[in-house]
Amino acid sequence: MPRSNLFTQRGERFALAPVAVVLLLGVALNAPQARAAAAAEPPPATATTEVDASDPGTLIDSAAKAMLSDLDAHRAEYRKDPAKINALVDRVLLPHFDTDYSARLVLGKHWTTATAEQRQKFVSGFYHSLLNNYGAALLDFTGDRLKVFPYKGEPGATMATVRTLVRKDDGSTVAVNYSLHRTDKGWMAWDVIIEGISYVKSFRDDFGAEIDKNGLDALIGRLEKQGPTK
Repeated sequence: MPRSNLFTQRGERFALAPVAVVLLLGVALNAPQARAAAAAEPPPATATTEVDASDPGTLIDSAAKAMLSDLDAHRAEYRKDPAKINALVDRVLLPHFDTDYSARLVLGKHWTTATAEQRQKFVSGFYHSLLNNYGAALLDFTGDRLKVFPYKGEPGATMATVRTLVRKDDGSTVAVNYSLHRTDKGWMAWDVIIEGISYVKSFRDDFGAEIDKNGLDALIGRLEKQGPTK
């Protein structure tokens, strides 16, 4: 796959499942720029933004409902200023996404050789490029297009998969599954699988090949250029 087509081809899948897009954006929400933007101008507080993380199924279901409830209440405001979606993601989803684990998996072997500065720049650049390419898709997403299936995992499990189904504009559906693991902070998500394609593995393969060819700094530079115009 040509590197220039990375986000174009991903977008065809990710745009089908905006809730999944926003969840996967959490991979980089520990970026200082993202936290600063969220703190500077948070969206209106909503009583329904609490997420029940008692088990994997209720975590995904309640997180999606919280996102969609807030969107329904403030959709016009978000349309005027889509950047505020960043703060919504930060408040609702970030506490339940294992950002460090997911970022390490995306960079793979290159995470261990990267400097602390490179890691931070990668996380920030990845986040902004994803948000710029896919974040706006959430503005047209409504709750009747999402079905979360009951979670049937074992009570003592440490890994879990939560299945959901997303209805497209033409009425067809797309399978969107979430991978979670139990941590000392409770259940946390770390991957999104859309139509059987893991975003962590897919990006790791593409980024790995690009880093091997051009270096990590070149990848970071490209991602930063794909982010919002400053």
